[in-house]
Amino acid sequence: MKIFYTCISLLFAVLTAMGQPALIKTREYPVGYFRNPLAIAPQASGTFGELRSTHFHAGDDYRTQQRVGLPIFAVADGYVARVRVQIGGGGNSVYINHPNGFTSVYLHMHEFSPQLAALVKAKQYELERFDVDIPLDSAAVLLKKGDRIGLAGNSGSSQGPHLHFELRDTETEAPLNPQLFGLRFPDNVPPTIRGITLYDLEDEPFGEYTPRRHLSLTDKQTLRVNGRFGIGINTTDRHDGTTFNNGVYSIELFLDNKPISTVLFEELSFATSRAIHSYIDYPYYILKRVRIQKGFKDPNNPINIFHFLEGDGSITLTDNLEHTLMYRVRDAQGNTSSHTLKVRNDPSYTPDRQRTTGTAMFRYDRENRFTADHIDLIMPANALYDHLHFKYHQGARPKDGYSMVQHVHNRLVPLFESYELKIRPDSTLTDELKPKAIIVDERRNSHGGNFDDGWVRTKTRSFGSFYITVDTIPPTIQPQNISAGKDMGAITRVNFKISDNLSGIQSFRGFIDDQWVLMEYDSKSRSLWHVFEDSLPRGKHRFRLEVVDWKDNEQVYEVDFLK
Repeated sequence: MKIFYTCISLLFAVLTAMGQPALIKTREYPVGYFRNPLAIAPQASGTFGELRSTHFHAGDDYRTQQRVGLPIFAVADGYVARVRVQIGGGGNSVYINHPNGFTSVYLHMHEFSPQLAALVKAKQYELERFDVDIPLDSAAVLLKKGDRIGLAGNSGSSQGPHLHFELRDTETEAPLNPQLFGLRFPDNVPPTIRGITLYDLEDEPFGEYTPRRHLSLTDKQTLRVNGRFGIGINTTDRHDGTTFNNGVYSIELFLDNKPISTVLFEELSFATSRAIHSYIDYPYYILKRVRIQKGFKDPNNPINIFHFLEGDGSITLTDNLEHTLMYRVRDAQGNTSSHTLKVRNDPSYTPDRQRTTGTAMFRYDRENRFTADHIDLIMPANALYDHLHFKYHQGARPKDGYSMVQHVHNRLVPLFESYELKIRPDSTLTDELKPKAIIVDERRNSHGGNFDDGWVRTKTRSFGSFYITVDTIPPTIQPQNISAGKDMGAITRVNFKISDNLSGIQSFRGFIDDQWVLMEYDSKSRSLWHVFEDSLPRGKHRFRLEVVDWKDNEQVYEVDFLK
């Protein structure tokens, strides 16, 4: 039965069995209800709330001894609510609804159980596509705790064999920290505090020009401040016997023992996970690849991990006395690390700030539009995390360009939502080339786009330097183990490598004797393959592969073979 709760205040639970300090939680969890999804000793390569490049990690990554093929088991009784195959993302995944109101999720699987594999394959042939998302009713596939649901693998966007495992609230689909359910990893190691940063905020929007003081953890000198300031921390956690830098559970900031900011990685929201760019010091991460977690909150950050915040988490001292700041960091086992520093208001202190002005002032709480001779930009309300001194200028036309470069602010400012970007091409973009026009950035990364009414328009979720080019080159197909007239009788599958130079692979379709056949794809290795059906009759056959990119350039490979 689902655990219902009405108390919305913070509850404190002492991990008495482990003799650890209190963990802050907003509800209780059914410890012992779920089993380990694997039959080996649990060891993590990633944990819930860990900071990733575009999101917070929504589950725990179980190591699989660096190999593919370990059995995966249902963690409790329930039924399969969803089976999914993605190109990238979670790859092969299974979702199981449990009667206590939670859903377990298993990603990057190598293969499904025979029953699930048959369901998936039938849907793939019905829709004539590799990637499918299949909802199932509660009577379709019933499971008992410990039933095998497939094998762990490396499918989707996985960077190595492992099982990504999640527990979600079935009703809200919000991912929850699995370690709070008792699915813990051996961990007697307290979190590591790598550094503290002080930000002299004043009344300016936070950005790359905000003065930063990266503090030595050994320096006991009292820090001078003047006006509004904020604090950030660089912290990670490690487990017993591993070298992985995992995420922490809670980060508390105190001023003279008074709570200022409390961050919990107890529950996340997929709808706001991208706001990790606002939670961290994004400009510093882009420039230095170091993630500093801010103890204060940008005014339009929708993230839900702050469970206590005094105002916006920034601090203004109103006297000239010495004050004590303390960070306390805990992992999901309750292991704790802390660091203190002294601050004092000094009216004579002047931060070294570079005052900024822009081409226009963009407000986060309303639509912003910028138009010039060769650019039209429409940014919806709430796309920005803070007000912005927007900057724009124009550069020379690149050699492969059909417009001048449009410098749209810079890549150090993150965005929560996409905006519409239109660039006007020059006269060299002929009618023949207009359907092939695309917007790219200075690194030639495609941002999509289509010609429309004198402009090439797209939607993008980043600032940068953009221009128009064209994609007229079809994808490449490289056969790996098939050739004209080859006898494939002893070969179980036909393999290819496919790639595209710019806009990316839009679709692929395989045919044997003009009948559609399933092609399976791993985008990270560019591998495409078809496993021959046992029903394929002996004799001569014709194989055809069609690959199309996002500008509708098509490459076709055809070959006769024997089977």
